[in-house]
Amino acid sequence: MTQPHIVILSDQTFELASSIKSVIEGTVDGYSKRSIQADFQFGDVKSHIQNLFRTGSPIIAIMASGALIRILAPLLDDKHNEPPVIAIAEDGSSVVPLLGGHHGANELARKIANTLQTKAAITTAGDLKFDIALDQPPEGLVLANPQDAKAVMAALVAGSSAILEGDAGWLTNSNIPFDDAGNVRLSVTDQAREPGELELIYHPKTLVLGLGCERGADGDEVIALAERALDGLSPKAIACVASIDLKADETALHLAAKHFGVEARFFPAATLEAESARLENPSDIVFAEVGCHGVSEGAALAGGGSSCELIVPKIKSKRATAAVSRSPKTINADEIGRSRGRLFVVGIGPGQDAWRSPEVTRMIGDATDLVGYSLYLDLISSISAGKIRHDFDLGKEEDRVRHAMELAGSGKDVALVCSGDAGIYAMATLVFELLAHGGLSDGANRIAIEVSPGISALQAAASRAGAPLGHDFCTISLSDLLTPWEAIQMRLKGAAEGDFVIAFYNPVSKRRRTQLAYAKEILLKHRPADTPVILATNLGRDQEKLRVVPLSELLIDDVDMLTVVIVGSSETRCVKTGDGRNWVYTPRGYSAKTGTNINPQIVEKA
Repeated sequence: MTQPHIVILSDQTFELASSIKSVIEGTVDGYSKRSIQADFQFGDVKSHIQNLFRTGSPIIAIMASGALIRILAPLLDDKHNEPPVIAIAEDGSSVVPLLGGHHGANELARKIANTLQTKAAITTAGDLKFDIALDQPPEGLVLANPQDAKAVMAALVAGSSAILEGDAGWLTNSNIPFDDAGNVRLSVTDQAREPGELELIYHPKTLVLGLGCERGADGDEVIALAERALDGLSPKAIACVASIDLKADETALHLAAKHFGVEARFFPAATLEAESARLENPSDIVFAEVGCHGVSEGAALAGGGSSCELIVPKIKSKRATAAVSRSPKTINADEIGRSRGRLFVVGIGPGQDAWRSPEVTRMIGDATDLVGYSLYLDLISSISAGKIRHDFDLGKEEDRVRHAMELAGSGKDVALVCSGDAGIYAMATLVFELLAHGGLSDGANRIAIEVSPGISALQAAASRAGAPLGHDFCTISLSDLLTPWEAIQMRLKGAAEGDFVIAFYNPVSKRRRTQLAYAKEILLKHRPADTPVILATNLGRDQEKLRVVPLSELLIDDVDMLTVVIVGSSETRCVKTGDGRNWVYTPRGYSAKTGTNINPQIVEKA
């Protein structure tokens, strides 16, 4: 279970939240207008709670259950994927698991209720009678036939007793009546078989599937070989797919892991070589190539631990090998080897929560570590509780990106946080530059990369002003830190002659005040003096400011580094609405299209 979030709406309930936090190791999230003692503050109650729910975070909300239900109601569509949601009365007298009862909410509610010396309002019949949920086995066990759990629990509630096959302390420690003559059977096995009548089969995560393959091997071949190795064994008993770290970016291995619904874990050659005495098929050829005498067998044994046994020695296909080990106890894949790290390169938009995409929110939720400029990390504090922050100053872009990639190379899931869109004058391009030019560790070169779009500053500015980007446009950065001024001058002249709407990024800085003045001078040679210019500052934030001025009246001192400047083309127009608002738009030419009723009259500009 991911880290729970204890949501409070005022500091009046902070003491209660702290008591809960002491037993569940969660974080206290406080409504910023009424709470200053929380671990961190959020600004919008509905958005914050919905974001937590979307990212699968357990929610313990000290608030009215009706309000919590109304906030989450639009998101309720799949009970099998709901995180635990618990409502707690402000005086601590009631603890109500609303959602995810069989995903940890009931157990969490009991733990909280014991701390508060009250009773959890659990309504699930089986939980009440037997103090257990048969369709929610503990970590390390998988129920093979959950569709039969309701009938089995109903039989037990009606007075039937059960036969236990296999070892399962969580069952024997419950209040379920066991009898050798019982007509309900609860089985724990790693064998693949069909359940009998009134039988539930639990598969313990005790198997490690070791795989090796040639570079570029076909995924179907590797999966077919793995299924052959598992003949008679349940795939649900696989704890993980394991291999050598040189294969951390091998597509076929990740396809196999995905096929079986497990993680892929990787070990250095030295770790696999330490298992050489236990290998049944050591190979000097393999040692010469990768530094260990066996990949599939070595990985299966390394993953299973010192007490495991090799139950399926290496088998081969044309380009792959597979082996299986069995551990006497369940295996937590997170505790062995390392995963292939993931780098999420995300654009959070201009800074407003409502302008951040759900995909970006999910990626930040999935990340263990956040890397970025401190201001950008502050802007996502409402969804980043429990994450490790790696703050960097402006001007340390390469250090920032390299650090994020090396963190991911060590097996972590890292979000590299950018404002606006990550691929527009931001860090995404530097990620690929570093990959192209080398100098990274082997692990960093094998990470998985996902780039997610964000609302760019030019989009935000355009939407606030109307529709200035309705026809052809371009963007030009006026910063000459990375681009020679001569190249910027050439692009300015080309855009001016081409009559593009132009969005200027980095228009000025403390030391650089002449570039925007030069751009104004060039543009006035190619478009009217009354061409609308949009000056948008602090978009999406409390200090947001939007101005529209004629090009001839553009003052450099009205612009700073937080301002996006959009200069219209010769066709850009303004229209005033009844409320006095002046909107900017660039016609696309619909007035000339056959069948339209638009009168192509000339209107006032600015």
